[in-house]
Amino acid sequence: MTGPRRRAERHVAVAFGVAALAAAFFAAMYVLGDDTQLLGLGLLVAFAGLAVGFALWARTLLPQGPFVEEREPMISPLPERRALASEFARDEAPLTRTALPRRMLTLALGVLGLAALFPVRSLLARGPNPWRALAATPWRAGVRVVNDRGRPVRPGDVAEGGVVTVFPEGRAGIGDAAVLLIRVDPADLELPPGRGNWTVDGLVAYSKLCTHAGCPVGLYVKQTRQLLCPCHQSLFDVLGGARPVAGPAARPLPQLPLGVGADGTLVARGGLSGPPGPGYWRKT
Repeated sequence: MTGPRRRAERHVAVAFGVAALAAAFFAAMYVLGDDTQLLGLGLLVAFAGLAVGFALWARTLLPQGPFVEEREPMISPLPERRALASEFARDEAPLTRTALPRRMLTLALGVLGLAALFPVRSLLARGPNPWRALAATPWRAGVRVVNDRGRPVRPGDVAEGGVVTVFPEGRAGIGDAAVLLIRVDPADLELPPGRGNWTVDGLVAYSKLCTHAGCPVGLYVKQTRQLLCPCHQSLFDVLGGARPVAGPAARPLPQLPLGVGADGTLVARGGLSGPPGPGYWRKT
């Protein structure tokens, strides 16, 4: 039985060795390249090697059944108990006499664990912080307001009751920076405290991204002076700081403070009053 057992141990060891090499290949490809197909192939071979190794170990190196447990008598005779104790005392237990497969299994799991650290490190150390990146927009104090063609917007370009989608200069077309510029009667405005000087001749500016699911709020109801999100029918009161008055949205549209530059064009006097887009920013 020594010969077949040695061959079985070598087969298990080879399977675990293949898993270790494949895990090392995955780590190397992750560092040196960005071919997702090769990365997937490396993981496939690594886990396949582990699966084959475990299957061969169970099939060839562990005791094979069936095993029958006699229930009577409940207490084994003394000779059987001595034989069992002697069996456990021998250095021939299935899990302790297979040194080579155990070492290769430890190697495969160790290399695979080290390879998994590379993607985890990327999540922690590479790229911008997702919370900061999602909260920030190109709007800053002094940035000129432009239309979708990149042309600066002047206060007189928006008629009474008119709506224009505008962007920060140099970022025309950037979705998270889109702002709705609306002209209303200044006497009707009831903005939150501290925003009395955020408008220019009745022009108010709000983020175009709905605070419910991030859909573009592109419908302006002139009669009620409300913005409507077509995705889930959230309504925002333009005169009252774009607070939600209907629908699932629970947060007002962030407002952009406006001013007039030296050349007579509209400029931002700061960033948006809050992060644009869905309301997951609030945890309550």
